[in-house]
Amino acid sequence: MNGLQIVVLGSIVPDPLQTLEPVASPTGPALKNEMMLPAVLDPWAACALFEAANLAKKVAGSKVWLVALGPKAKLQQVMMSVAQKVPFEIVVLDGPAGGFADAAETAAALAAGVEGIPGLDKGKLLLFGGWQSASRSTGAVLQMVGEALGVCEQFQGVDEIDMAEDGSFTVLERIEGGCYQKSRCQGAPALLGWATGSLPEPPNNPQVGMQNMRLIMPALAKARPAPLKGEGLRYVSVEVPSQRRETRIVKNAPVEDIARELADWIKA
Repeated sequence: MNGLQIVVLGSIVPDPLQTLEPVASPTGPALKNEMMLPAVLDPWAACALFEAANLAKKVAGSKVWLVALGPKAKLQQVMMSVAQKVPFEIVVLDGPAGGFADAAETAAALAAGVEGIPGLDKGKLLLFGGWQSASRSTGAVLQMVGEALGVCEQFQGVDEIDMAEDGSFTVLERIEGGCYQKSRCQGAPALLGWATGSLPEPPNNPQVGMQNMRLIMPALAKARPAPLKGEGLRYVSVEVPSQRRETRIVKNAPVEDIARELADWIKA
């Protein structure tokens, strides 16, 4: 079988260990000190990237691209560490990466970025991305990108892909009850929204990092503007979920009473 062209869609998000506080800005909702917050590659997209690199290693002649939309200054910081994980080539779209960008606008910008990849052959294309997003959690962007590119074979919640010699493949998709649906696809083009997969995070490899950075730095310099104006998008309110804690200390309570009280609390 000929090599695959695997395109991973991903962006940066604030480090999940940071406290996020929504504020009103002239352009709509934003995060307080967003540009100052340390960022990471979206964990869902990171799983997709690692799975893409693992698949490319197995199928000779394959290549991996990462199409990333975000502020290029923040992308450069994050890529310094991500570049050491696996080999890939990056396409940079310079625009907002927060959780308040419109999903349809984001999808249109990402689809244009994929279309602009030189020598792209949709007959060999596998679109990878996160099943969900740590910034939006809509689960909509990836699907819309696939539709815009004419990729109708879509699989969501994927944990495993198994390629055959003839280019066909099977995927395991998560469904209810901790079960999997096993599907078979005749081949590319196809879209896979990854869950967590089964791969550990690859160790840092400085040599891979140096090879990647030779391509990443010019790509950042040539980043295509993607402003995402958000016209017609309106948020009624944005707030941090309130925390509720009710603590009562009771000594020597019978187990049956504790269980009954918990059940009553859950029902209420």
